[in-house]
Amino acid sequence: MSSNHEEPSLIDRREAVKRVSFMLGGLALVGSSSGLLVACSNQDRAAVAKAGTSAFTAEDIAFLDEVADTILPDTAKSPGAKAAKTGAFMAVMVTDTYAPADQQIFRDGMTALNEASKKANGGATFVAATPAQRTALLTAMDKEQHDFQKVRKDQPQHYFRMMKELTMLGFFTSEPGMTKALRYKESPGPFQPCVPYTQGDPAWAQHA
Repeated sequence: MSSNHEEPSLIDRREAVKRVSFMLGGLALVGSSSGLLVACSNQDRAAVAKAGTSAFTAEDIAFLDEVADTILPDTAKSPGAKAAKTGAFMAVMVTDTYAPADQQIFRDGMTALNEASKKANGGATFVAATPAQRTALLTAMDKEQHDFQKVRKDQPQHYFRMMKELTMLGFFTSEPGMTKALRYKESPGPFQPCVPYTQGDPAWAQHA
């Protein structure tokens, strides 16, 4: 989704998001003030991880899949975020790594987004809305979060910013995202049980 007032094509938006992901070193800044996975240091991390996606229902994950797929839809070259199961990824990340306050912002945001869809689209939920209606709504939400973050440069973040960041992170670290949307070359390469060796040659460095 674009954060300005222009109306670029879906493919152009996707390319822009991809470049942002590269600038972030492949990681979106998710969660709270440090921009890292802050909840990983919590003492109750193990208990939260055990719960997994229990806080999210199958319906919730389907909803997040549709949000992600509207942000990063199918193109001629690669599948969209839904094909990469980005909704389930988002649920795991929020449950396992977000601080409680950020989890609440995210969950409340899901409700707010659905209500906004009903208001804008004659009672249709986000999942029931047409692709054009979803795109229009998320474009408006993107402008809202952009304006919000300009004023609130510290925490809390706007819920839609969280959704965008997790969509980027989830898709571009998935197999479809890495092998279809991006150029991919296996490294260090396939397993080779036997390779030529000359006595006296040094061992390979660990990163090779």
